[in-house]
Amino acid sequence: MEKYNSVIKKCVLFRNIEDKDYKHLLSCLDAKVKSLRADEYLFFAGDEINYVGIVLEGIVEIMKESLAGNKHIVAFLEASDMFAEGIVCTVKRISPVTVRIKEDAKVLLIPYERITKSCGNSCPFHISLIQNMMIVLGEKNVGLNRKLELLTLKGMREKIASFLLNESNERGSSIFQIVLNRTELADYLNVSRTSMCRELARMKAEGIIDYYGRSFKILNRQQLAECLE
Repeated sequence: MEKYNSVIKKCVLFRNIEDKDYKHLLSCLDAKVKSLRADEYLFFAGDEINYVGIVLEGIVEIMKESLAGNKHIVAFLEASDMFAEGIVCTVKRISPVTVRIKEDAKVLLIPYERITKSCGNSCPFHISLIQNMMIVLGEKNVGLNRKLELLTLKGMREKIASFLLNESNERGSSIFQIVLNRTELADYLNVSRTSMCRELARMKAEGIIDYYGRSFKILNRQQLAECLE
């Protein structure tokens, strides 16, 4: 587990935890590492979930399917990202989403009860974990609101502009790479792939953005922002 310490430290759940406490902490939490291959499923919508997961390696896809069988991508998670925390904090702990492995991954699974209840050893970091869990849930709510705002946008260009500006802001750069391919991006934006690619091409021709594969560059941030007005 020591080779993953740098990844775990970046997870919001472990904010303000001393370096010397990590080894004891993970043992106390009964944390287990699970290796999964691309296209495997960790759990499905309708499953009862009793653990919190943290991505150590690879990419994990959070998806939801409609009654008609249409897939909608909720999020893609990378190293240090956390998932299932909102599910385990409900009464029934039934997952509304499916978790699929997009690229070979290793995930850290932590029993929920080990996070929210102090152990018999009265470890001092348990209070920090509970406080951090509240922060995680708050930030997750902000993220879901952002996704809801994205889905309520009517125009194709609005959706693309909102997505690209948010990605740029999160990375602190006008040049960035996304984890989604074109089909996945269309699913995430809940739009037609063909129409989305056509609009991207128009925005590139107008000198607003440039792109190659999954790499994007915002050329005119003001004009891109005006797409949302």
